[in-house]
Amino acid sequence: MDTILLPPKNFSKLIANTLNVSIVVGLLFSQHIFEGPPISAHELIIANNAIVSPILQGANLEKNIKEKISIEEQTKNFNEQIRQKYKQGVVIDVDRGVKQINFTKYYQGSPVRIKVIEVNSKINPNLQLTPALASDTLGKKSTITTIAKRNNAIVAINGTFFKPSTGVPLGTLMINKKVYTGPIYNRVAMGIFDNGYDMARIQLDASLKSFGKNLKVDNINQPRTLSTHIIVYTPEWGKVAPASPQYGQQLVVADNKVINVSTSPQVIPENGFVVVGPAQKLNEFTKVKDVTLDVSTIPNWDNVNHIISGGPYLVKNSQVYVDVSEQKLGSIGGRNPRSAVGYTADGNLIIVAVDGREEASVGLTLTELANFMKSIGCVNAMNLDGGGSTVLYVNGKVVNHPKVQGGIALSNALTLNKIEPDNQLKASIPE
Repeated sequence: MDTILLPPKNFSKLIANTLNVSIVVGLLFSQHIFEGPPISAHELIIANNAIVSPILQGANLEKNIKEKISIEEQTKNFNEQIRQKYKQGVVIDVDRGVKQINFTKYYQGSPVRIKVIEVNSKINPNLQLTPALASDTLGKKSTITTIAKRNNAIVAINGTFFKPSTGVPLGTLMINKKVYTGPIYNRVAMGIFDNGYDMARIQLDASLKSFGKNLKVDNINQPRTLSTHIIVYTPEWGKVAPASPQYGQQLVVADNKVINVSTSPQVIPENGFVVVGPAQKLNEFTKVKDVTLDVSTIPNWDNVNHIISGGPYLVKNSQVYVDVSEQKLGSIGGRNPRSAVGYTADGNLIIVAVDGREEASVGLTLTELANFMKSIGCVNAMNLDGGGSTVLYVNGKVVNHPKVQGGIALSNALTLNKIEPDNQLKASIPE
C-alpha cells in the first residue's frame, strides 16, 4: 500500500476535520446526553471552523444555512454577470462583491482610460457606503488616501464640489443622518439608505421654531449668496460664524435657548448653533426662551442615512439626462477628467473615474459620460466633482492617473468601507 505524505497545513486540516466528524458522530449516537428528540446531522452547522449544535444555533439554524447557500450562489452569479457585462475590460477582484474594471475606449479616434467599480452589497453585508470629510470640521482638505485610510475604506472617489479656498463642500452633505451642508441651486444628490439608493434634485426644508413662531432657514453651513438669506452655522463649520450681512445680526443658540444676540461674528457653541441673517427677520426670536431647528429635505427622505450631492444628472430613470443649465454648471463642459456615481436596476453601486487632459487619455464630455453610464446599466447616475479633483483609490493606492500624483487635497470623498462582522459564534450563545 502506497504511503501518502501530507504537508503540515493539510495534515492539520485533516486532523481538525476528523475531530469535527467525531464530534458529529458523538452527538448523533450519544443521544442520552440530551433531553428531547434526537439530533440529526443536518441540524448541525460549522461556524468559524467549530461545529455548533441546535442548543447554540436555535431557531436560526435553517435560516443561516439557506443564507450561506444563497450568498455563495449570488456570488457565483455576480462574478459571471461581471465577466459577461465587461467583456472588453480587464476585471480585477477588490473584495467579495466588489470588482474593478479597467477600460481604454476610443472617442472620435482618441483614447480614454476609464475605471469602473461595481459593487453588489447584498453578497457582502460588511460593506458600507458613506461620504467622508477630510476632517471633523468643514474647512479642511486632505488627500484621498488620507481620507480613505481614516475611514477604513477599500474604495474611495472624490465627492461633491467644494470651495477651493476653504474646503467647504458646495452642496448637500449628510453623514450618519447629520446635515453638514445644505444644497445649492437645488442640485442633484444621491441618498444612501439601509437597503439601496435614490437620486433627486434636493431642496432644504428647514426652519426655526418657538411657540408658534416659524422662520424659514435658507441654508446650513454654506457661504452666503444673498444678504437676505438666513443661514445656520453649526460646530462643524468651525469655531466662529462668518460676518453678518449688512443690517444683519447673529443669534447664538445653546441647548435650544438663545444665549446671545450680536452684530459681530460669534463663537459657535458645541451644544448649539449660530443663526446669521437680517436683523429685521431675526428680531422676533431675540427674546424667546426656547428655539428649535427643524431640518428635512424635499423630497422627504425620512430614512436616509447619508446624502452626497453632485451635478448635473447623467442618467435619470434609465434615460440620458444632462441638465447642465438647470443646475448652473455650464462652466464644467468640454472634455475633462470625470468622476461619477450611479446604481443599477438590481441595486448594484457604480463608481466611475475617467482620466483626461493628456495624450494617453483625453477625457469625456458630460454627454459621453452619461451615455457610458447608461451603457453599463445605470438607471440613475450623476456627475461628481471632476477635473483636477478626479481621483480613485482602491485597496491602499490611487489607481487612476490624476495630474497631481496621488491627487490634489480634497474636501470630501465617497467611501466604501469594510466594517468588522460580528462574531457569529459569540452572538449565538445565550447569556
